[in-house]
Amino acid sequence: MPDRRSIAYFSMEIALESSIPTYAGGLGVLAGDTIRAAADLNVPIVAVSLLYRKGYFTQRLDAHGVQREEPTRWAVAQYLEEMPQRASAMVERRTVHLRAWKYIVRGISGFTIPVYFLDADLPDNVSQDRALTDVLYGGDARYRLSQEILLGIGGVHMLRALGYQHLQRFHMNEGHASLLTFALLDEQAERTGRWIVGAEEIARVRQQCVFTTHTPVPAGHDEFSKDLVDAVLGRPEVTAMPELFGANGNVNLTTLGFTLSRYVNGVAKKHGEISRQMFDSERIDAITNGIHAATWAAPSFQALFDRHIPQWREDNFSLRHAMNIGLPQIAQAHRQAKRQLLEFIQRRSGIALKPDVLTLGFARRVAMYKRADLLFCDLERLQRIAKTIGPIQVVYAGKAHPNDQTSRELIKHVFQAKARLASTIPIVYLDNYDVEIGQLMTAGADVWLNTPLRPLEASGTSGMKAALNGVPSLSMLDGWWVEGHIEGVTGWSIGDTAPSAGSPAEQTPLDAASLYEKLERVVLPLFYQERDQFLAIMRQAIALNGSFFNTQRMVQEYVVRAYFH
Repeated sequence: MPDRRSIAYFSMEIALESSIPTYAGGLGVLAGDTIRAAADLNVPIVAVSLLYRKGYFTQRLDAHGVQREEPTRWAVAQYLEEMPQRASAMVERRTVHLRAWKYIVRGISGFTIPVYFLDADLPDNVSQDRALTDVLYGGDARYRLSQEILLGIGGVHMLRALGYQHLQRFHMNEGHASLLTFALLDEQAERTGRWIVGAEEIARVRQQCVFTTHTPVPAGHDEFSKDLVDAVLGRPEVTAMPELFGANGNVNLTTLGFTLSRYVNGVAKKHGEISRQMFDSERIDAITNGIHAATWAAPSFQALFDRHIPQWREDNFSLRHAMNIGLPQIAQAHRQAKRQLLEFIQRRSGIALKPDVLTLGFARRVAMYKRADLLFCDLERLQRIAKTIGPIQVVYAGKAHPNDQTSRELIKHVFQAKARLASTIPIVYLDNYDVEIGQLMTAGADVWLNTPLRPLEASGTSGMKAALNGVPSLSMLDGWWVEGHIEGVTGWSIGDTAPSAGSPAEQTPLDAASLYEKLERVVLPLFYQERDQFLAIMRQAIALNGSFFNTQRMVQEYVVRAYFH
């Protein structure tokens, strides 16, 4: 029965399949992995998101790296089951009617978790409201706030309509879902027969809520002007709470989530520290992210683990026994994964990369702080390294938000470097980055590159996926890599953990120099001259990183510290 579920998990985006374009990047991929792990562990969760009929966008890149966005077309009914129940939420004093589409995630023991996608494309709604569930992260601030009303308030109303009457916890995966707290406050006020929400109702709602923040970047926290919140949400009690206003006078939905939650966490130990400083709150905990091992292990590594560690799906921590797998077998599994990637690249781009050349992988949401072009700060030095120490080839993927012009320019900068290096270092940029490309790249690269400006990486999970497949990271010491890095054992660091020297313009040359130094003196010599030592690092990445940085461990921490504590 639906009402046996005790935890509702709300996320603006959830990645379940490449063919279901209800995600943009890491937040959605993490949400999908979280739900899969919860299903494996029989955790009684029900999940809620929005249905995006046009997806995030389909990315097309021309020969110069100019990004063009196209709507994504997909047959909703082919993947999801329409539910008969209806719910609604108020937007700009209009009733927006909602239906839900269900997707079932099945765990390894057969336990299932329903995921409901809310859809406003109904004849009862006016045209502008029917479009509110068209595009993920699209439109202007009014569109975004309207979507968040549907997710939070409409989501609670839909769960009740579906029969989930006995939920104990509401987990907000980022501030997009924070407005669900007002639906819960309304329920408490109705139970007590009051017209005005008081301290008693707030205390009860706070006991129900859990909040996870994912970004140390102020721009990553949703803020809306008081006038817009008044007009779109129409809840005067929101703008009457001074603690929800930032220094710029805007309503901050992350602060709303914090204020009305019993438990708040960041997504890595370092991120927890930064969040406590950002929000001046000592009560922010940290649960480090993970990845769903059975989803992200390449077929060749799944087969290898099945032979040597048959219980690895049920007990991810048993991957520590990868230390007992022979290095030739690790090498063979990786060769198969790399061949899959290179064959995909040739089909997609017509470019034939070489299987015996060290391949750097970089696949991220394109944002300036992630510095996709750090590798190209000194093209002459990079060419010299490739000519004198050993050849290099690079595979990129990543989308820039349509409204982020600086990130769109960053893709063009990578393409400019690609053209200038064409004679010495082949570079491929795969367009329309999705789960399928992520799976191929994190398993098929030889070294995973990650270059964020410290301390702006909250966690990151692509390097975790790579490690599970025996691909060591060459990364800035930020996010999860602060915890996962053991120099020369699980991978290599770029720079150190010291505070940045100053502005990005001052720090970037120092980080680039460190990156070149590691490639020239450590990574390339190991790959080409000390193959067994390189393979040993690959094996250690699986045993030490893969066995810990997974959503099985992460969900167990949520159960103990957030859900049932």
